[in-house]
Amino acid sequence: MTSAIPVPARFTEALVSTAGHCKIACGFCLRPDRAPGYLKIATYTRTLSRLKEMGVEGVCLTGGEPAHHPQLRDLIRLAHQFGLAVSVVTSARAEAEVAGLARIGHLLANLTVSADSTGAMHLGRTTRSVKTALATLRAVPAPAKVLHLTYWDMSDTEARAVHTALRDAEFEVQLSPVMLDPAAQAKAGLSLDEYVQRQRNDTDHLAHYFQFSPRFQKHLTALHAMLLHPRSVSCRSSLLYVSMDGHLRRCPYGTTGVPVQAPRTVIRDYLAAPPGDKVTPDCAAICRATR
Repeated sequence: MTSAIPVPARFTEALVSTAGHCKIACGFCLRPDRAPGYLKIATYTRTLSRLKEMGVEGVCLTGGEPAHHPQLRDLIRLAHQFGLAVSVVTSARAEAEVAGLARIGHLLANLTVSADSTGAMHLGRTTRSVKTALATLRAVPAPAKVLHLTYWDMSDTEARAVHTALRDAEFEVQLSPVMLDPAAQAKAGLSLDEYVQRQRNDTDHLAHYFQFSPRFQKHLTALHAMLLHPRSVSCRSSLLYVSMDGHLRRCPYGTTGVPVQAPRTVIRDYLAAPPGDKVTPDCAAICRATR
């Protein structure tokens, strides 16, 4: 009998990258490990085995874009065979992709659909509107659904319109400000102070219509403090991340990791060691709290 890998009990969920690319290619995407290709079934099966041994209870299939994976149903069913709950984060809008998700929606514990504010769509050259996100959410019969809105340059009028569109929808809402690195801030013609003030203005408009939780308010405060007063803080992520090529890390932005093909002792030692990565605004946004 194989003994479980003794790792901290806090690792209960893992993000698993199913594809290294996404057709939407948001201009503000800061994902660090973009590459062509898909997660291979053999790598994924090994991953699930190791995650189960660690005490992980669920996986979140992310991307790139999970709906692009030609064997998405198999990925979900394999996780179920290991006794793991499955959620999916998607930007799917194309008819064929939404139809594919609809066929497997009943197998999911949760479906999150990403959307962008008008300003974020313009900045990132995307078409992920709230209206089309709601259409995807309504088409997929998942038991729990979340609309995740990335916002930038919000007006009071748009914030009110988003709230009205969501008022009668029985979906959870997650909000995230657009994160721009220094080069992107310069390209947008914003100083650091102007960039942070833009985020604060956006949040103020949304706060007129959405009730923020204390956790989300604390998250925004910490995010702005990190931007204005950078300091060295060790990673404390409670999620694990598995890249498309099968590397286990504490976070998508982690600089260290270990292949899932490595011996159990190597994985155990990696996870038992103190985190070596430092928190950045990019990875802090990944670890955001919901409103």
